Amino acid sequence: MSGARDETVAEAPPSPPPIRGNVPGSYALSVFRERHPVLVRQVAGALPYPPDRRRALDRLLDEVVRDVMEPLEPSAHDGAAWAEWGRGKIGRRYVDVPFLWGESYFYRKLLEATGYFGDGPWRGIDPFGPMKRAELDGPVVDGELAALDGTATLSPAERADALLLGSLWGNRADLSFGVTLKGDRERAADLVVDDRPLLWSLIEAAAPGRICLVADNAGRELLPDLVLADHLLAGGLAGEVVLHVKPFPYFVSDATPADVLACLRRLAAAPGRAGEAGARLWGAMEEGRLTLRAHPFACAPLPYAEMPDDLREEFASASLTVMKGDLNYRRLVGDRMWPASTPFAAVTAYFPGPVVALRTLKSDALVGVPERTLAELDAAGRPWRTTGTHAMVQARS
Repeated sequence: MSGARDETVAEAPPSPPPIRGNVPGSYALSVFRERHPVLVRQVAGALPYPPDRRRALDRLLDEVVRDVMEPLEPSAHDGAAWAEWGRGKIGRRYVDVPFLWGESYFYRKLLEATGYFGDGPWRGIDPFGPMKRAELDGPVVDGELAALDGTATLSPAERADALLLGSLWGNRADLSFGVTLKGDRERAADLVVDDRPLLWSLIEAAAPGRICLVADNAGRELLPDLVLADHLLAGGLAGEVVLHVKPFPYFVSDATPADVLACLRRLAAAPGRAGEAGARLWGAMEEGRLTLRAHPFACAPLPYAEMPDDLREEFASASLTVMKGDLNYRRLVGDRMWPASTPFAAVTAYFPGPVVALRTLKSDALVGVPERTLAELDAAGRPWRTTGTHAMVQARS
C-alpha cells in the first residue's frame, strides 16, 4: 500500500505507555482471558503427563483464571532473574502489567508446570512438540514445498520477491510461496508498509554479507525462512546467514534448534527444488555458512532496546538483521502505544545496525504507517491490525 520511505529521524520520540491487557475489548485482554486458559488445557491433553505435572498445570490454569501472577518457586533455575525482572509486577494481575512481560511470564510458568526445567523425566520435553510435529508432518506442507518447483519459471527478481513474500506470510494459514505474479500482486496489496526495494538494496550493497535472521515460529513458517536463507546463500547475496532461534520453547510455536533440524530434514527429504534447497542448507550448516544462535535473551520478557552487550555486538557486526514475526516486532519497537504514524527509523534508532522487520500484523504494536494508509484501512470498516490479514516489510538502513 505504500512504497519505501526515507525515514531519517535519528532520535527516538518520547516513549508512550506500554500496551496492557486491562483495556476492555483489547487484543491483549483477549489473550489473557481467552487464549491462555485454552492453551493450558491443550498442553495438558497433548502429552500423558503424570499426576504431579497435571496438578501443576491445574494450578496454573487456576492462576490464569484468577488473574494473579504467582511467583516461581525459589528453586527455579532462573528464579533470581525472573524475580528481578518481576519486581513490582509479581502478585499483580496479568492484565495490569505490560503485555509483553505478562505474556512472557505466562509461558515461563507453563514450562515450569510441565517440568521442562526440572530434574525428572519431563526435563527438556517440548510441551508444544506434538502440535509442531503434526503441522510439519501434515500433507499441506507437501503441497507448499511442491509449489517451489514453480519458481523455476520466474525471473531472478521475481523469484527473490516470491521467496521473500513466502517467508513474510509464512505464519498465515493460507501459506504458499507466491509462485505466480498474480499471487505476488495480491500479497503485496495487503502490505501496509512495503520497503522491499530498500531491503534488497541493503542486501545487494553488502553482498556477500553476514545476515542475521531472527526466526519466529517453527514448522510452516520456518520452512520458507530456511528457503529464503538458501536463496541468499546460493545466490551470493550472503556469505553467512546466522539463524537466531529460542534456546528453549517460548511462545506456542517459537522455533528452537531442534525445530530447525526437523525442518532441515523435512526439506532435504522433499522432491524437486525443496529437496535441492534442503541439501544445500544441510551442506551450508556443515560448512559454517548457516549457523545457529540460541541466545538466552531470546526468551527474556524485555524489548531489544535492553539487549545485552554481546547480542548488541552480534547485530552490530551483521550487514543486515531481519526480524521475523509479530513477537520480534513487538520487542523491536517496545510493545508500546505508539501513534501508528511514528517513524520506524526513530523508534528503532537504538538498534546497532541496519534492520528489517518482516511481520504479519497480529497485535496492536504498530509504527511507520503513513497517515493516508491508516485512513484508507480504517475507512474500510474491517479489522486489520490484529487479524493476520495484513503485513509489512519495514526497513531502516
